[in-house]
Amino acid sequence: MFNYKNKNKGLIKWIFLIIIAIIILSYLGFDLRSIVEADGTQNNLNYVWGGVVMVWDNYLANPVLYFWQNIFLDLIWSAFVENMENINGGGSIINPELAPETF
Repeated sequence: MFNYKNKNKGLIKWIFLIIIAIIILSYLGFDLRSIVEADGTQNNLNYVWGGVVMVWDNYLANPVLYFWQNIFLDLIWSAFVENMENINGGGSIINPELAPETF
């Protein structure tokens, strides 16, 4: 139905859009510092931050830390470091059957 050729969203595009929005707001007379430092804004930001901390503590911390410690560090990173040390010492990778074939 919809065929998009480029599915990348573009981080640099968003950075430019944010900079342009800040420039337009400044041109229209908005003082972002006074808006951000206002008591109402600070209360809202603290409320949202409390929600983020609650979601992290209750839902995300255990799975993310499990993945980081038991999968990424133990399986992926340790094998990567070991292979790089072997290659740096003049050897080859530990399990050549798992390496992609070269053409």
